Amino acid sequence: MNRMKNEESRVSYSIVVPFYNEQESVPQLYVKIIDVMDAIGDPYEMIFVDDGSKDRTFHQLSEIAKHDERVAVVRLRRNFGQTAALKAGFDHSSGEIIISMDGDLQHDPAEIPRFVEKMRDGCDIVSGWRVARTDHWLMRQIPSWAANRMMAKLTGVDIHDFGGGFKAYRTEIVRQIFLYGELQRFIPALAATYGATICEVRIQVSERRHGKSHYGFGRVIPTFFDLITIPFLLRYITRPMHFFGAIGLTALGLGSAIAA
Repeated sequence: MNRMKNEESRVSYSIVVPFYNEQESVPQLYVKIIDVMDAIGDPYEMIFVDDGSKDRTFHQLSEIAKHDERVAVVRLRRNFGQTAALKAGFDHSSGEIIISMDGDLQHDPAEIPRFVEKMRDGCDIVSGWRVARTDHWLMRQIPSWAANRMMAKLTGVDIHDFGGGFKAYRTEIVRQIFLYGELQRFIPALAATYGATICEVRIQVSERRHGKSHYGFGRVIPTFFDLITIPFLLRYITRPMHFFGAIGLTALGLGSAIAA
């Protein structure tokens, strides 16, 4: 992983954006972010993560970083996926609050002040709740609704939208969480085990203007397995013998009965 970054300084907000083949979106998103963050008035930085793009995304990000000392560019050598890209962005952030968003212009930076307001009210994580979605109701909206309800029931965290990438986190909370697979969608549930306060804000999602969606059926199976893994992590991560011990005692009992 190669990184271009200027000298770090203490900042209030780190805007983390993963990009994968989003060359058309980069300039517009950058301008929108600085307009919004400059209006907020607190020190901030932008951590742009190129997740192994094959187009000119990294070139454009590099050019921006050369002219704006608030921009750091992290480059992954190949496409590792959204969780790995976010983790790389989190690791290179120095802000007290991290705000993550997608790089395809479907998330509007104009919504950021609403996340900031919730954080100032004391929330540890603010999750964007996508309302009035424009994607396909049968292929995307219904499966998403079902998955979110299942996630809420299994994790005990009652939010409406786990899958959206538009979120705000207190840095000290998110850095305690080990991320892999597709676990970025479960950060609120994992953070809740550390006593984090989880809030939601309603957001509008725009139609994709450039390129094509990176969401496909291939992401469904890993997400399903992560959905099974999460309840185990939440219940037994600090006491694994409560799980494996029960299995061991059951096997011991069965073995003893057979031997007798």
